[in-house]
Amino acid sequence: MTHEQTARSTFPIGGIYPNEHKEATEGLPIEAMPCPAEVTLFLKQHVGVPCELTVKPKDSVVLGQMIGTVGDKLGAPLHASVSGTVKAVKEAMHPLITRDTAVVLSADPVADAADRARMESAPVEWRTVGREELLNRMKNAGLVGLGGAGFPVYAKVNLKPDVKVDTLILNGAECEPYVTCDHRIMLQYAREIVEGAKILMRVIGNQRCLIGIEANKMDAVEALKQAIGEAKDRQKWEIDVRVLQVKYPQGAADQIMESLTGRVRPAGKRSSSIGIIVQNVYSTKTVYDGVVLGRPLFERVITVAGKGIARQANLLVRIGTSIADIAAYLGGTTDDLDRIVVGGPMMGVSIGSLDVPIMKYTPGILFLGSDEVSTETYGPCISCGFCLQACPMGLEPHNISKYVEAGRAVEAEKFGVEDECFECGSCAFCCPAHRPLVQFIKIAKAEIDRHKRQQKK
Repeated sequence: MTHEQTARSTFPIGGIYPNEHKEATEGLPIEAMPCPAEVTLFLKQHVGVPCELTVKPKDSVVLGQMIGTVGDKLGAPLHASVSGTVKAVKEAMHPLITRDTAVVLSADPVADAADRARMESAPVEWRTVGREELLNRMKNAGLVGLGGAGFPVYAKVNLKPDVKVDTLILNGAECEPYVTCDHRIMLQYAREIVEGAKILMRVIGNQRCLIGIEANKMDAVEALKQAIGEAKDRQKWEIDVRVLQVKYPQGAADQIMESLTGRVRPAGKRSSSIGIIVQNVYSTKTVYDGVVLGRPLFERVITVAGKGIARQANLLVRIGTSIADIAAYLGGTTDDLDRIVVGGPMMGVSIGSLDVPIMKYTPGILFLGSDEVSTETYGPCISCGFCLQACPMGLEPHNISKYVEAGRAVEAEKFGVEDECFECGSCAFCCPAHRPLVQFIKIAKAEIDRHKRQQKK
């Protein structure tokens, strides 16, 4: 039976339960970091094509100014995250793909503060705005999914006429250990999330919204329920908050869809094929910002955690701020720093330099101490089958890893790794031989992609 024919459940038996490590930051209110002296903005911070710059070195820019466009292609515009001057366009260190093209802006703190104050404008009544204009506002604001994927928001909700969606799901699971930025957004911006959900439903053409939040965030559950109850037009919309069992990887789209509706997305299909659109709660808050306030995505909240940083925080930072500047603002690193991870410990990427900037979709930075990092070497596969049970997509991580070790990574394509694996790390987490299974899978994906590109030449 082929992978496409195999019926699957999208959750491992009972889920997996890594230590949450959220207690250090979940109670910390969002703190705004001052404007940095310089930001580095990559031209591709989204799924789709890179932006084409509309500015050049020595040009002056204003906070929130659109400086990169994608035209009619899939992507999201880029905006200046500081007021100042274009310093350079160059190759810079990227957290995921080693190096990529970026524009460097030097900030003018005085102009930036004045421009920031001028951005506080009167809200627009979105109910009087047509669907196409709502979509344009989302696109022009450069909104992308902030849960990690970076898919342009306008493109996800701009459905073809024959596609019918009955349920919008807002993903507030935030099951990745350490990371608490979505939790804080739900607590501090519940009203904006609810209004953003209504805007999305207006565009999608449905009236039902389910907000999924894990049971370790009951204060966020109550905040959103209160915001729903206080909404002036609550009778028109069916918005319901659902409390989910705490388990990993519940924050992935397939998993939260199954948890809330029982529906399973067929392999190779989009969630809209089963009548669902999934949106991250933080992304939904930015929909409100972009549509109602006219505020583009030039800053975001990240969680900074771990024993390797002097002070932990949920920090509002400008896109393009370097990790070095963030560390300096929080008092520097500790002597116990062992590893720096962009993202969370399950799906994040370890980096070797502080000279890496924050992207639109960066949820956090972990400065891990020596006792927070495993240094055990891995051994051979013992064929225990634990990774088979752990994989939420029904793949075979142990076999994929063997193909990679044998130098036959391209053949791993037959397991559906390219389309179905979202690199949650569940397989590696539960492997008693400590095999880096998710890393093997990433190698396989890269080799498959390289092989296909060679075949097209």
